[in-house]
Parts: sequence; C-alpha cells; structure tokens
Amino acid sequence: MPFPLTLEQKQTAFWLAVWAAFFFLLVTLGPILTPFLAAAIFAYALNPGVDALHRLRLHRWQLPRALAVVLVMLLFFAALTALVLIVVPVLQKEIPLMQAQIPAFLAKINDLLGPRLQELGVKIRLDSTGIKKLVSQQMATSGDEIWSAALNSARTGGTAVLGWLATLVLIPVVLFYLLLDWHAMLARIAACVPRRWIGATVAMAEEVDALLAQYLRGQLLVMLVLAVYYSAALGIAGFEVALPVGIITGLLVFIPYLGFGLGLVLALISAVLQFNDLSGMVAVAIIYGAGQVIEGFFLTPRLVGERIGLNPLAVIFALMAFGQLFGFVGVLLALPASAILMVAFKHLRSHYLRSSFYNA
Repeated sequence: MPFPLTLEQKQTAFWLAVWAAFFFLLVTLGPILTPFLAAAIFAYALNPGVDALHRLRLHRWQLPRALAVVLVMLLFFAALTALVLIVVPVLQKEIPLMQAQIPAFLAKINDLLGPRLQELGVKIRLDSTGIKKLVSQQMATSGDEIWSAALNSARTGGTAVLGWLATLVLIPVVLFYLLLDWHAMLARIAACVPRRWIGATVAMAEEVDALLAQYLRGQLLVMLVLAVYYSAALGIAGFEVALPVGIITGLLVFIPYLGFGLGLVLALISAVLQFNDLSGMVAVAIIYGAGQVIEGFFLTPRLVGERIGLNPLAVIFALMAFGQLFGFVGVLLALPASAILMVAFKHLRSHYLRSSFYNA
C-alpha cells in the first residue's frame, strides 16, 4: 500500500515537472535561442561598463542608463567593426595572390608526388591541366547529380544566410533591452527562486559570477599578449601581413582551436605566396609552435589559471555539445556555460555526499 503524498510533496513534484518541461522546451528551441544567448553573454560582459557610466555625475547630473547603454554598445560594435576591417583587407590581398599562385603550386605538387603515384599505378596529373580534365570528366558523367546537389546547397545556404542575418539584427535589439533592465531582470529571477533555496542559490550565483569575472579578465589579457607576440614574431620573420594576421590570431584565441587554426592557415598561405622556398613555412611552424607552448604552459595557467578546471577532453565535449545545441554561438558560450555547470555540479555532488541516500 503506497503512502499518500502530502500537499507539500505534491507541490514539489508539480513544480519540478514544470521546470523540467521548461528546460526541455529551451533545448528544443535551441536554434532560435542563439541571438538571445549571444546577447545575454554580451550583456553580462558589458554590464559593468554600463553601471560605471550610469554612476557618473557631472555637476549633479547623472547619466541616464539608456544613454550609458547606447554608448557602451557603440564602443563594443565599433571594436567589432575594427576587427572586421582588419580581417577583410588581408583576405582581399591574399585571395587574388593565391589564385595567381595556384597553377605554379599545383605544378610543384605534381613534380613532387606525380612520379611516386605512377609507381603505385595511379595515373593522374596534379597540375592545373590534370585537375581541369578530372573535373570535366566528373561533370560529364554525373552532371544531373551535381546540379541537384548544387541546387540543394543553394537552398540550404540561402536559408542559413537568412538565419544569420536575422541573428545579426536581433542581437543588438535584445542586447539593448537586456542591458537596460539588467538589474531588474536579475531581481525578478531571484524572486522566482523558492525561499528555502534562496540562500544557496545566491551563494552559487556569486561564486559563478566571481569565476566568470576572473576567467574573462584573464582571457582578455591572454588575447592581448598573444596578439602582440604573433604580430611581432611574424614581423621579425619578414611577413608583409604580420600585423593583421597576428591580431586575428590573438583576438580569436578565446574561441578554442578556431583562433589558432585560422591564424595558422592565414600565415601558411602568406608563407607560400611570399617566399619562394620553405623558409616561410618553417618560420610559421616555429612561431605558432612557440605560441602554443607560451599560451598553454605560461599565459593560460598564470593569467586564467585552473579556474574552470576542465581537462582537454571535457573542453572538446563541451564545444561539440553546445555547438550541437545552439550552433556556432554555442561554441562561443561553451566554456563559460561549462564553468556554470561545474559550479552547479560541485554543489550537487557536495549535497549528494551529505545525503542519507549516500551514507545509509
């Protein structure tokens, strides 16, 4: 004979079910939550600047919070625009040069690998003439499939472009309202927490806030130091695009693996286009290898520390999981969100070890 549930137990079960359904809904709506999540993380990072401006007093006149929000957002998007203006000229300069160098580059590859492939019985030319012939043969044999794939890709690409445009338009709007009502919104969220858990929830939130603040400050210092290092090192090695490539590599290092990978690819392309021998590629290997050592063994442990405490496998899993749920913005939010989840898991584990279920 099961024991009847008390009224309090029924209410607890009901509200737990409501919260479970709410989180399930968030996961289901993951693709359309991207601009809101991106705006939320930007608002968290920019809110201290808004508060500082809002507290300014000029002859007994206090700067309105709405004006402070507008000023901080203008500075933030001006910095992003400056980064884009640094990247675009590099691409505009290197892509035509790369197109002009591709035939000579393919000819070198054909001279190097062609004889070995013929020894293995593979009769194919890797120069521009051979590749054009191979492409024309493939198009002749499977033209319908190629056109079908191209049309499907165009449809998918068009939908993705519209989604990105909608995200780019929504992020500033959501960011403005989040910054404007930041403290009131936090107060409303705190008011929804059951009173029996309010103390533990506030303590956990303060711990997460301190963790993320230390992480963001340390990460900004790492980005600055690496931008200076890569720009100076590439400049000393004689690269014409040392400054933009170094800045891109340093500033994008907050995206794990992407910043380093993109900077490495740009530097290798510059080495192939600018140098006639392997000296450029050797210089890139030394510079970026040393950069990884400096970042992994000196900068990140000293400036960021082990505050997040994720090992490399956990970092890879977090990037893949959040990328699957929320797209590219999920990759950006993976490490901060993982830090929050780790704090919650630490408190949950502590509660579990103290529970009668564990100790019985």
